[in-house]
Amino acid sequence: MDNFSNRSKVKVTQKEHNFLSQNEVCRVSTSHNDIPHVVPVTYVYENENIIFVTDYGTRKYKNLKINKNISVVVDVYDLSGRNMGIVIQGKAVFIERGEEFKRLYQIFNRKFEWVRKEPWEEGEAPFVKIDAFNKVSWGLLK
Repeated sequence: MDNFSNRSKVKVTQKEHNFLSQNEVCRVSTSHNDIPHVVPVTYVYENENIIFVTDYGTRKYKNLKINKNISVVVDVYDLSGRNMGIVIQGKAVFIERGEEFKRLYQIFNRKFEWVRKEPWEEGEAPFVKIDAFNKVSWGLLK
């Protein structure tokens, strides 16, 4: 049993909500056999959840099937020193078919040109929703 199973869902502040809504790239960290794996992905932020899509053959998908613990960072750094970001830890929930899949697909299709250029069907690539249980943010001014 992991250390995270009894944690409750976190709530984000308005500043964190605004920051997550205004960005679209995060870095996703997964792990299997104590080997970390970090990759950038595009995401949408909806109902206090970060949601991204992955292919079935990726290392992150394979890791998450074995170990649902996931961490993401959304951050902005600039030369002026106005650095902002948030780290979210949680559990991965796969959405592979059904009405929720179709609804999320439409959101991604509207937001991202790459989805319109490379469409997919149910069962070809799942959405991953992060059920967050911990967060840390810094530098959020808006």
